[in-house]
Amino acid sequence: MAQSMKSTTGRIPMKYMMVMMMIVLPTWGDALDAALADAEKNKKVIKVNADGSGDFKTMTDAINSIPAGNKDRIVLSIGPGEYVEKIKVDGNKPFVTFYGAPGSMPTLSFHGTSGEYGTVDSASVIVLSDYFVAANIIFKNTAPPPSGQGSGQGGQAVAMRISGDMAAFYNCKFIGFQDTLLDDKGRHYFKDCYIEGTVDFIFGSGKSLYMNTELHSVAKDLAVITAQARKSDSEDDGYSFVHCTVTGTGDIYLGRPWFPFGKVIFANTELCDKVNPVGWHVGVGVATDNVFFVEYQNTGPGSNTDKRPTWVKTKLSDAEVQPFLSTKYIDGDNWLQPPPT
Repeated sequence: MAQSMKSTTGRIPMKYMMVMMMIVLPTWGDALDAALADAEKNKKVIKVNADGSGDFKTMTDAINSIPAGNKDRIVLSIGPGEYVEKIKVDGNKPFVTFYGAPGSMPTLSFHGTSGEYGTVDSASVIVLSDYFVAANIIFKNTAPPPSGQGSGQGGQAVAMRISGDMAAFYNCKFIGFQDTLLDDKGRHYFKDCYIEGTVDFIFGSGKSLYMNTELHSVAKDLAVITAQARKSDSEDDGYSFVHCTVTGTGDIYLGRPWFPFGKVIFANTELCDKVNPVGWHVGVGVATDNVFFVEYQNTGPGSNTDKRPTWVKTKLSDAEVQPFLSTKYIDGDNWLQPPPT
């Protein structure tokens, strides 16, 4: 059982107060890099509305209107409804924002599968450019669930692939089954989001911070949240989940070592009773000598670490875990900004 942070006087000891402040308060960039600062000075809005009342009826046409080599912040203000398109933002179109109204979040959906496109290109939305922002958007892959034990052939169907650097997602939902979110590469920030899936539903080589985000399993049996793909000790990537919640159905594992140096941190996160007591899933013959899997001050019925494998780090000090708990982990001072409104 997790140790209480309250003292006998009912007050929270100073050492815990410092940790809580360090975790909870995001650091918005007050020294933005030059390219981003210039882009934000010249903001342009493109209205996308399926009913024809905007500048464009489809996301694809709106994105095609953005010039290659764009240097301005382009906000795609997306009207309510479902946009069934296979959407791609190429690498030569940085500074793009997808914005939906919080009360009527638009859905960007498609039904691509690995059998038709290959896993990485099955995504309903693919973003290859830097400085991408999404707020109040539902990313969804509507392909049917995989058969069998949650990993049947052809089951991979990605909702969102983010492959650009310095991307932020605010109040977004990611809906799918196997391989929902390809957190592929680059520094990324997910805040107040909801991510749903079955097996490996967050995977890739991103260096990402997830804050106040719900990780929800819809599996009937095996559920694995993360498959982080760090391949060597020199790679600077890994997923950190801070003040998140793990919910849902099935036999839930926090992650598995997809590659030998996988790095995943769960800190101050509430783990439901569906989390397997072992916590982490390992296939036969998979090496775990170099993985960096951390659990730190988690709560809830699934947070008991007594049966965790010895290679899971459950006793790191505050100082050892501190680098993974704030936006400094992803160099947020240089590029993170408050969510768009």
